[in-house]
Amino acid sequence: MADDLIFYTNPMSRGRIVRWMLEEVGQPYRTELLEFGQAMKSPAYRAFNPMGKVPTIIHKGTVVTEAAAICAYLADAFPEAGLAPPQGDSRRGPYYRWMFFAAGPVEAALSNTALGFKVPDERRGMVGYGSVEDVVDALEYAVSQSDYIAGDSFTAADVYVGSQIGWGMIFGTLEKRPAFEAYWQRLASRPAAFRAREIDDALVAQQKQAAAGTGA
Repeated sequence: MADDLIFYTNPMSRGRIVRWMLEEVGQPYRTELLEFGQAMKSPAYRAFNPMGKVPTIIHKGTVVTEAAAICAYLADAFPEAGLAPPQGDSRRGPYYRWMFFAAGPVEAALSNTALGFKVPDERRGMVGYGSVEDVVDALEYAVSQSDYIAGDSFTAADVYVGSQIGWGMIFGTLEKRPAFEAYWQRLASRPAAFRAREIDDALVAQQKQAAAGTGA
Protein backbone atom coordinates (compact mmCIF):
# COMPACT_ATOMS: atom_id res chain seq x y z
CA MET A 1 0.00 0.00 0.00
CA ALA A 2 1.16 3.55 -0.76
CA ASP A 3 0.61 4.60 2.86
CA ASP A 4 3.26 2.09 3.94
CA LEU A 5 5.89 4.28 2.26
CA ILE A 6 5.58 8.05 2.53
CA PHE A 7 8.01 10.41 0.79
CA TYR A 8 8.46 14.01 1.91
CA THR A 9 10.14 16.14 -0.73
CA ASN A 10 10.35 19.26 -2.81
CA PRO A 11 11.10 18.82 -6.53
CA MET A 12 13.83 21.47 -6.35
CA SER A 13 15.86 19.63 -3.73
CA ARG A 14 17.97 16.54 -3.12
CA GLY A 15 14.63 14.78 -2.87
CA ARG A 16 15.08 14.18 -6.59
CA ILE A 17 17.71 11.57 -5.71
CA VAL A 18 15.23 9.68 -3.55
CA ARG A 19 12.49 10.01 -6.17
CA TRP A 20 14.77 8.22 -8.61
CA MET A 21 15.53 5.54 -6.03
CA LEU A 22 11.83 5.02 -5.33
CA GLU A 23 11.13 4.61 -9.03
CA GLU A 24 13.93 2.02 -9.23
CA VAL A 25 12.44 0.15 -6.26
CA GLY A 26 9.07 0.04 -8.00
CA GLN A 27 6.90 -0.10 -4.86
CA PRO A 28 3.84 2.10 -4.25
CA TYR A 29 4.58 5.27 -2.31
CA ARG A 30 2.79 8.45 -1.34
CA THR A 31 4.40 11.82 -1.99
CA GLU A 32 4.00 14.69 0.45
CA LEU A 33 5.23 17.97 -1.05
CA LEU A 34 6.67 20.56 1.31
CA GLU A 35 7.44 24.16 0.49
CA PHE A 36 10.74 25.61 1.66
CA GLY A 37 10.39 27.67 4.80
CA GLN A 38 7.45 27.41 7.15
CA ALA A 39 6.20 23.99 6.01
CA MET A 40 9.59 22.33 6.43
CA LYS A 41 10.27 24.10 9.72
CA SER A 42 6.91 23.28 11.28
CA PRO A 43 6.89 21.34 14.57
CA ALA A 44 4.88 18.57 12.92
CA TYR A 45 7.52 17.93 10.26
CA ARG A 46 10.47 18.49 12.60
CA ALA A 47 9.12 15.62 14.66
CA PHE A 48 10.25 13.43 11.73
CA ASN A 49 13.26 15.43 10.57
CA PRO A 50 14.74 17.74 13.21
CA MET A 51 16.75 19.51 10.49
CA GLY A 52 13.54 20.70 8.87
CA LYS A 53 14.79 19.64 5.44
CA VAL A 54 13.87 17.17 2.74
CA PRO A 55 14.03 14.35 1.77
CA THR A 56 12.52 12.13 4.44
CA ILE A 57 10.80 8.79 4.09
CA ILE A 58 8.61 6.93 6.54
CA HIS A 59 8.40 3.21 5.85
CA LYS A 60 5.92 1.35 8.04
CA GLY A 61 6.67 3.76 10.88
CA THR A 62 10.46 3.84 10.39
CA VAL A 63 11.78 7.32 9.69
CA VAL A 64 14.86 7.72 7.50
CA THR A 65 16.48 11.01 6.49
CA GLU A 66 19.57 11.88 4.40
CA ALA A 67 19.47 10.91 0.74
CA ALA A 68 22.32 8.39 0.83
CA ALA A 69 20.90 6.71 3.93
CA ILE A 70 17.48 6.52 2.31
CA CYS A 71 18.93 4.93 -0.82
CA ALA A 72 20.79 2.32 1.24
CA TYR A 73 17.73 1.66 3.41
CA LEU A 74 15.37 1.19 0.47
CA ALA A 75 17.76 -1.19 -1.27
CA ASP A 76 17.78 -3.43 1.82
CA ALA A 77 14.08 -3.00 2.57
CA PHE A 78 13.13 -4.20 -0.92
CA PRO A 79 15.76 -6.80 -1.87
CA GLU A 80 13.62 -8.09 -4.72
CA ALA A 81 14.56 -4.94 -6.67
CA GLY A 82 18.19 -6.13 -6.76
CA LEU A 83 19.62 -2.73 -5.89
CA ALA A 84 22.24 -3.86 -3.37
CA PRO A 85 24.80 -6.68 -3.40
CA PRO A 86 23.67 -9.39 -0.96
CA GLN A 87 25.25 -9.73 2.47
CA GLY A 88 28.58 -11.54 2.21
CA ASP A 89 29.11 -10.52 -1.41
CA SER A 90 32.50 -8.88 -2.00
CA ARG A 91 30.78 -6.13 -3.99
CA ARG A 92 29.26 -4.88 -0.76
CA GLY A 93 32.56 -3.13 -0.02
CA PRO A 94 32.73 -0.83 -3.05
CA TYR A 95 28.95 -0.39 -2.86
CA TYR A 96 29.20 1.22 0.59
CA ARG A 97 32.61 2.77 -0.01
CA TRP A 98 31.69 4.89 -2.98
CA MET A 99 28.13 5.71 -1.94
CA PHE A 100 29.37 7.28 1.26
CA PHE A 101 32.41 8.80 -0.42
CA ALA A 102 29.89 10.67 -2.56
CA ALA A 103 27.79 11.59 0.48
CA GLY A 104 30.83 12.87 2.38
CA PRO A 105 33.89 14.18 0.51
CA VAL A 106 32.16 14.69 -2.87
CA GLU A 107 29.13 16.49 -1.42
CA ALA A 108 31.32 18.74 0.72
CA ALA A 109 33.88 19.47 -2.00
CA LEU A 110 31.32 20.30 -4.68
CA SER A 111 29.23 22.40 -2.29
CA ASN A 112 32.30 24.44 -1.36
CA THR A 113 33.15 24.79 -5.05
CA ALA A 114 29.65 26.11 -5.75
CA LEU A 115 30.07 28.63 -2.93
CA GLY A 116 33.46 29.72 -4.20
CA PHE A 117 35.21 28.52 -1.06
CA LYS A 118 38.70 27.04 -1.35
CA VAL A 119 40.44 25.36 1.55
CA PRO A 120 43.92 26.90 2.09
CA ASP A 121 46.64 24.41 1.23
CA GLU A 122 48.00 24.45 4.76
CA ARG A 123 44.54 23.64 6.16
CA ARG A 124 43.67 20.65 3.97
CA GLY A 125 44.20 18.27 6.86
CA MET A 126 41.30 19.88 8.71
CA VAL A 127 38.64 18.94 6.16
CA GLY A 128 37.57 15.41 5.33
CA TYR A 129 38.08 15.74 1.61
CA GLY A 130 41.55 17.33 1.61
CA SER A 131 41.38 19.00 -1.80
CA VAL A 132 38.80 19.22 -4.56
CA GLU A 133 41.39 17.91 -7.01
CA ASP A 134 41.95 14.74 -4.98
CA VAL A 135 38.21 14.18 -4.63
CA VAL A 136 37.57 14.54 -8.34
CA ASP A 137 40.46 12.22 -9.22
CA ALA A 138 39.18 9.60 -6.77
CA LEU A 139 35.66 9.92 -8.15
CA GLU A 140 36.97 9.43 -11.67
CA TYR A 141 38.78 6.30 -10.50
CA ALA A 142 35.55 5.00 -8.93
CA VAL A 143 33.51 5.24 -12.13
CA SER A 144 36.30 3.93 -14.36
CA GLN A 145 36.75 0.47 -12.86
CA SER A 146 33.57 -1.07 -14.31
CA ASP A 147 30.26 -0.04 -15.83
CA TYR A 148 28.79 0.59 -12.38
CA ILE A 149 30.13 1.45 -8.94
CA ALA A 150 29.90 -2.07 -7.55
CA GLY A 151 30.71 -4.01 -10.71
CA ASP A 152 28.64 -4.91 -13.73
CA SER A 153 25.24 -4.40 -12.06
CA PHE A 154 23.41 -1.17 -11.29
CA THR A 155 22.81 -0.54 -7.57
CA ALA A 156 21.53 2.10 -5.19
CA ALA A 157 25.08 3.43 -4.98
CA ASP A 158 24.82 4.41 -8.63
CA VAL A 159 21.66 6.38 -7.89
CA TYR A 160 23.50 8.46 -5.34
CA VAL A 161 26.92 8.72 -6.99
CA GLY A 162 25.33 9.31 -10.38
CA SER A 163 23.14 12.10 -9.04
CA GLN A 164 26.17 13.89 -7.62
CA ILE A 165 27.99 13.57 -10.93
CA GLY A 166 25.02 14.55 -13.07
CA TRP A 167 24.21 17.63 -11.01
CA GLY A 168 27.86 18.57 -10.70
CA MET A 169 28.31 18.64 -14.46
CA ILE A 170 25.00 20.43 -15.06
CA PHE A 171 25.73 23.19 -12.55
CA GLY A 172 29.42 23.47 -13.38
CA THR A 173 30.83 22.38 -10.02
CA LEU A 174 32.34 19.21 -11.55
CA GLU A 175 34.41 19.21 -14.70
CA LYS A 176 33.07 17.17 -17.61
CA ARG A 177 35.66 14.45 -17.80
CA PRO A 178 34.97 11.69 -20.37
CA ALA A 179 34.65 9.06 -17.61
CA PHE A 180 31.97 11.12 -15.85
CA GLU A 181 30.04 11.77 -19.05
CA ALA A 182 30.08 8.10 -20.09
CA TYR A 183 28.99 6.96 -16.62
CA TRP A 184 26.19 9.53 -16.38
CA GLN A 185 24.94 8.67 -19.87
CA ARG A 186 24.50 5.04 -18.81
CA LEU A 187 22.49 6.06 -15.77
CA ALA A 188 20.39 8.92 -17.13
CA SER A 189 18.88 6.70 -19.82
CA ARG A 190 17.40 4.25 -17.31
CA PRO A 191 13.57 4.15 -17.41
CA ALA A 192 13.27 4.82 -13.67
CA ALA A 193 15.59 7.83 -13.94
CA PHE A 194 13.51 9.17 -16.82
CA ARG A 195 10.24 8.65 -14.91
CA ALA A 196 11.62 10.39 -11.84
CA ARG A 197 12.74 13.41 -13.88
CA GLU A 198 9.36 13.63 -15.58
CA ILE A 199 7.52 13.57 -12.25
CA ASP A 200 9.68 16.17 -10.56
CA ASP A 201 9.97 18.43 -13.61
CA ALA A 202 6.17 18.47 -13.86
CA LEU A 203 5.94 19.41 -10.18
CA VAL A 204 8.47 22.23 -10.67
CA ALA A 205 6.39 23.55 -13.57
CA GLN A 206 3.25 23.45 -11.41
CA GLN A 207 5.02 25.33 -8.61
CA LYS A 208 6.20 28.03 -11.01
CA GLN A 209 2.74 28.36 -12.50
CA ALA A 210 1.17 28.66 -9.07
CA ALA A 211 3.74 31.27 -8.03
CA ALA A 212 3.09 33.27 -11.19
CA GLY A 213 -0.64 33.12 -10.51
CA THR A 214 -0.23 34.56 -7.04
CA GLY A 215 2.36 37.11 -8.08
CA ALA A 216 4.94 35.53 -5.78
